[in-house]
Amino acid sequence: MIDASVAELAPIVGTAAACRALSVSRAGVYRRRTPRLATSARVRTPSARALSDTERATVLAELHSDRFIDDSPAQVYATLLDEGTYLASQSTMYRLLAANGEVRERRDQLRRPNYTKPELLATKPNELWSRDITKLLGPQKWTYYYLYVMLDVFSRYVVGWMLAHGETAVLAERFIAETLAKHGITRDQLTIHADRGPAMTSKPVAFLMADLGVTKSHSRPHVSNDNPFSESQFKTMKYRPNFPDRLGCIEDGRGFCGHFFPWYNDEHRHSGLGLHTPGVGALRTRRWYPSAARCRPCRRLRRPSRTLRLRHSATPAASNRCLDQPASAGGAESSVSCNTLLLRKRMQDFGTDMAEVHSTTIEGNDGTVRSPTST
Repeated sequence: MIDASVAELAPIVGTAAACRALSVSRAGVYRRRTPRLATSARVRTPSARALSDTERATVLAELHSDRFIDDSPAQVYATLLDEGTYLASQSTMYRLLAANGEVRERRDQLRRPNYTKPELLATKPNELWSRDITKLLGPQKWTYYYLYVMLDVFSRYVVGWMLAHGETAVLAERFIAETLAKHGITRDQLTIHADRGPAMTSKPVAFLMADLGVTKSHSRPHVSNDNPFSESQFKTMKYRPNFPDRLGCIEDGRGFCGHFFPWYNDEHRHSGLGLHTPGVGALRTRRWYPSAARCRPCRRLRRPSRTLRLRHSATPAASNRCLDQPASAGGAESSVSCNTLLLRKRMQDFGTDMAEVHSTTIEGNDGTVRSPTST
C-alpha cells in the first residue's frame, strides 16, 4: 500500500519528496523495488594449516591409546613434548575430542526432572485456609509480640487472629482449635496451608489436625514465596499509615489489630478480588460481579511438590454460603458434633492463662458481618 502510494506520487513530486510526505524510508522503498538476488551459501575455505584427515586420526589414536586413555590433553601434550613428538596443540586435541562427543563432565551430575507443581484449589469459602505468624516490635530492643493469623484463601477473609508473647506449638494448637470451633468445620472439609516454621510443623498441631480431619499442607523447603496470601496480608497491615513503629505493650497491639482486621475484612478493596472487600467475597459468589469474575478463572494455592499462586474462582455453588456454614446439611451433623466435643476437650486442657484468640464470623445470609470478638 505504501509503495503503491509512493509510486503514484513519484512521477509528480519525485521519490524523495513522496517518501518525506508519507513518512517512509526512501532506502526501504528502493530496497523493495530491487530485491536482493539470491546467492548460494558461502563455502568456507579450509585453512592451509588445518590437520588432514590422517593427522586427525593419528591424534585421536594417541589420545585413545592405553597409555593416555586416563590422561587429559594437557598431560598428553606435555608428555609427548618431553619425548620430542608434537602432534597438535592442546586446543586442537580438545576440539577433536569435542567433535567426537568425548568431552564432558566426568563426575556424576544431578539431572533434575521437569515436574508439574501440584496445586491446592479453592472454589468456595472454608475449603482452603492459609496461616502464618509475624513479629511485631515491642517497647524495647529485642522484644517482640507474635501475631497469628488465619486467612480464607477463596475470599481473603481473616477468619481468626491471636497476639501472644511467644511462638510455641501449644499456642498454635489452641489458635487452630478455637478458630475451627468458631466456624464449625467438619471432617475432611478443610485444608490448611502454612510454611515450615517450628510452630507450624510441630507434633501437637499435626495431631490436632489429624484428629479433626483437617488436611495440612506446607511450603517447599528453602522456598520463601510458597505462602503468598498470608505474606500479602501482612504487608497490607504493616504498610498502613497508622501502623505503629513499636508497640508499648501487648494490649496496644491487640487494640491495633482489633481495629485493623474489621477494616481489612469489611472496607479494604482487595486487588485480588476485583477491588471488592473480603467480606463481600465470603458472602457472595463472583456471578454477582462479572468484572471480578472475568479477572481470572480460578484461585489456586500452588504447593510444591507443593508452590503457591493465586487465581480467582467463580463458582455458583458457593452462593449464599456464610463462612461458618457447614459444607452439607445432611451427613455433616454427626461429624460436627464429634468435632465440637473434641475441640471442647482440647480447649479445656489449655487452661485460662493463654493468649486471647479472636475469630471473625459472618452471622448469616442477610449480608451482615460481625466484627472480631474475643472468644
